[in-house]
Amino acid sequence: MIHIYEYMNKSSAARKPKPVVKLGTSRQVVIPKRIHDQLGLEAGDFLEVGVDRGKVVFTPQALIERRLAEGLADLNEGRVSPKLSSSAELSRSLARRKKN
Repeated sequence: MIHIYEYMNKSSAARKPKPVVKLGTSRQVVIPKRIHDQLGLEAGDFLEVGVDRGKVVFTPQALIERRLAEGLADLNEGRVSPKLSSSAELSRSLARRKKN
């Protein structure tokens, strides 16, 4: 019995315990701060959710996808710039904004 206890003690000490989270009533999961910070996640980030060999896998989506979602939200909220008909007009518009 001592050998089994020593093995269990050594094997559990060698591994860092993985955080355990509780599934909320609305199927929400809180990502532990250490993992959140390690991945550089921010509020509003998108995560792809899948199942791999019986495990739930969250994969952060690329920054471009986040920016596209933000742009779509701007359009839906009416936060849009005036229609520009050429690249020269765009350059002038940007220059005016820079001065302000």
